Amino acid sequence: MGLPVKGPGTSPPLWPHFSSPLRSTALTARLGAVLGICLAVCFGTGLLSHYQYQPWTWLPEPAAPIWIYRVTQGVHVATGIATIPLLLVKLWSVYPNLFRWPAVRSLPHALERGSVAVLVATALLQLFTGFFNVLNWYPWPWSFVPVHRFLAYVLIGSLLLHIAVKLPDITYGLKTRLVDGDVLTEKPWNENPASYSNNDKMHQPPPSTPAISRRGLLVAASGGIGLVALTSVGQTLTPLEPIGLLAVRQPSTGPQGVPVNRTADQAGVRDLAADPNWQLIVSGPDGYQLSLADIEAMAAAEADLPITCVEGWSVGAHWTGIRLLDVVRRAGGNAGSRVDFVSLEPRGSFNHSTVQGPQLSRALLATHLNGQRLDVDHGYPLRLIAPDRAGVLNTKWLKAVTVR
Repeated sequence: MGLPVKGPGTSPPLWPHFSSPLRSTALTARLGAVLGICLAVCFGTGLLSHYQYQPWTWLPEPAAPIWIYRVTQGVHVATGIATIPLLLVKLWSVYPNLFRWPAVRSLPHALERGSVAVLVATALLQLFTGFFNVLNWYPWPWSFVPVHRFLAYVLIGSLLLHIAVKLPDITYGLKTRLVDGDVLTEKPWNENPASYSNNDKMHQPPPSTPAISRRGLLVAASGGIGLVALTSVGQTLTPLEPIGLLAVRQPSTGPQGVPVNRTADQAGVRDLAADPNWQLIVSGPDGYQLSLADIEAMAAAEADLPITCVEGWSVGAHWTGIRLLDVVRRAGGNAGSRVDFVSLEPRGSFNHSTVQGPQLSRALLATHLNGQRLDVDHGYPLRLIAPDRAGVLNTKWLKAVTVR
């Protein structure tokens, strides 16, 4: 949208008309408060998810309650998805400020606008790339996990800076009734910046009937965002699966009633997994090997454990297999050992994983899922399954276990 041209003998034109009385500091402050809470929730649960990949040796990942990661990651993804429309509404409420003149009034003002640009760009990039990750679509050349993590620090830092700079406006907006809030979205164009007030505030009456009120806008936005959350959270909260129209994964859809993120064909292991001469190599002080027949004969342990993926979906399942601790002890280890796993998958960031601490004692090397022999897409002939653990770290298509 361009600027009107100031012609000879005409009165000073206006910047593009943004005269909607719906926009106000009161509305923006309320939207911003909710947005800040959502981003904080995403940040906190995101740190818990990242800890799955790089836990501290003195604070290993817990194994109980078994549903903790299912809850935290489900909240992380559901909140992130709902934050996308919330952010767009928030940007709608303030974007006319892009057309203020002069664009930069002072060095502090330039720094403020620069910090806002970083905040907006980072928030959009973080939320949309996170959503693409949920879709398993990566149209970029970088590794998602580390970039997503470091962007989170930039986002929270720029958000805190923005709050500090705008605290007077935020305080005013939250204390003011929606119908009384000032409007910041229309400003007469003037060649003399000195004629502008410091806060650039203009008061306008609330919209007249039949236009939607500011409160009505807030309710409509809340309802729409809530609907997005309600129709997507069914991929984690299984009772809501029937209304999960926006859920990327349906918990009951997939081989043996469990979704699949990465198939055997995508991993390039179908032929390797079907090899009748497959063996599990167990390395350690007393290393040994297990054939397919050995594995079948030993599979007697059972456990009900959820499988939870970083994309937000999760589902409870019944597993049968060999207790990992039994395998470790036979190799000369114990409950305090560190155990490394390697997949038949030849390449990729998640063709290996490590288990130690409380999870080791409750983990299984699974052979059966929901009463049936593992489907090849679920990790046949053998896979790891442990409680309170990201799905990508429950390594499928095992070929080697090392006890340290």
